[in-house]
Amino acid sequence: MILAAGCSSRMGTPKALLDAGGGETFLDRLAGVFLDCGCAVYAVVAGQAEEVASSARRAPEIVFVLNPDPSRGQISSLQCGLRAAAHGAAGVFFTPVDAPGVQRETVHALQQAFGETDYVVPVFQGRRGHPVLMRVACVAEFLNPPAGATARDLLQARRAATRFLEVPDSAILDDIDDPDSYAHWRKQASHRTPGPQQRADGGVLREEPPR
Repeated sequence: MILAAGCSSRMGTPKALLDAGGGETFLDRLAGVFLDCGCAVYAVVAGQAEEVASSARRAPEIVFVLNPDPSRGQISSLQCGLRAAAHGAAGVFFTPVDAPGVQRETVHALQQAFGETDYVVPVFQGRRGHPVLMRVACVAEFLNPPAGATARDLLQARRAATRFLEVPDSAILDDIDDPDSYAHWRKQASHRTPGPQQRADGGVLREEPPR
């Protein structure tokens, strides 16, 4: 599930349609990664839904879900997407559209690490990132959260049921919110080299939750 319902006020244009290079938008790039990993792709959008759906090259392979009131914050997009995507699935990935550089190997590693815990969170050099993989049985926690709770709050409360997976992919930390960060990302992406390959068992699992 790709969260793309933000107003993009600081960017000035829908982040889902930013150029990720190679003729792909941010949305195309992320959708391709998840599709290659065998996932159905849902994208939660808001007022710019028609523009995004008509401009994304991989739109025919994406299920678009409308968030009618994104002013309620990111958790409202998660709720809209989970209602649409959770049926019949064992787990659901979620990630913001402004972290488009995540590698396929990272998604595969998270899938391989998805065992007895309820959540799997990628970590790069001690810092948590996206995408997060959650068990469908936990969806109710997001659909009926305590008043004022954010997604971060809910994940923090479930640390004991979370597996933190160290990955050699700095792109899990991307957070592209304005033109300056976008320009920096484009420069970094052109020079970014992949880290060492993941182990077949999904990498090193941290015993201590990262900061």
